[in-house]
Amino acid sequence: MDNKKPDDFSPQESLRLISSMIETTRNSVKDSSHYFLLWGWAVMIACAIQYYLTVFAGSDKNYYGWYIIPVALVFHVYFIVRDRKREKVKTYINEAGAHLWTAIGLSFFATSFLFGKTGWEHSSPIYMMLYGIGTYVSGSLIKFRPLIIGGLLCFPLIVLSSFAGDNMQIVLLAVAILVSYIIPGHLLRAKFKNQQEHV
Repeated sequence: MDNKKPDDFSPQESLRLISSMIETTRNSVKDSSHYFLLWGWAVMIACAIQYYLTVFAGSDKNYYGWYIIPVALVFHVYFIVRDRKREKVKTYINEAGAHLWTAIGLSFFATSFLFGKTGWEHSSPIYMMLYGIGTYVSGSLIKFRPLIIGGLLCFPLIVLSSFAGDNMQIVLLAVAILVSYIIPGHLLRAKFKNQQEHV
């Protein structure tokens, strides 16, 4: 069918082409699970370390946990390079997702400079908002309900955090990452493995 024009397709060939495109799109979103799991666990570990150092150790070096983020960034770049080598077809969903997460990533980067100047006291709600936007839109693009729900759950957590102290905001940030990244990431991976077993 490679050398045919669309008008030259028989009805059966058109159906096969459409089915192939749908399958390509469905399979193309599979690898996004490792991005959610990478960042979900990295942020969760950072939150846990910060909470421990603040509440239990009484250390003023409670930001040490966040040094895991540059390590996660190295793995993220590795995943991007690896996935691009494996990518056979670039779909609309892939492009839209890439643009979305580029914007989210730049937002994280830019706000880190902002909070570095103004103080980190109110950074958690802003980051929760970015988690919510990113996962809600991603879930909507790939029609994956756990990501959509996880993204939406971030917003009531933002409201709760406005009434919480600094330490509780770290807990709420961890909850936000659990419901928007970690749980949906594992469910997305399980869904893909299940699809592969039935191909």
